[in-house]
Amino acid sequence: MSLDGFDLPALKILRMLRVLRPLRFITHNYELKMVVVALLDSVGGIFNVLIVVAVVYLIFAIMGVNFFMGTFVYCSIDMYTLHTPEQCLRAGG
Repeated sequence: MSLDGFDLPALKILRMLRVLRPLRFITHNYELKMVVVALLDSVGGIFNVLIVVAVVYLIFAIMGVNFFMGTFVYCSIDMYTLHTPEQCLRAGG
């Protein structure tokens, strides 16, 4: 705490090493080590599930664009009175 005003590179390295303290606790606790190893092993499976979910979202997005193509019209001039693309184009939108 007394060296807070100084900018020493070695001091920054020592501060960064404080992040590794929980790893020392994990190596001594067998049950916690088992949980961490299981979590790290499951990352590949979670990534595969995320890819499948992204493909399903993409399929529904493509279907939504095809089903609702042209039905959601937005006119930048007056969106409350001009409801169709033809009305908007006639008004100059």
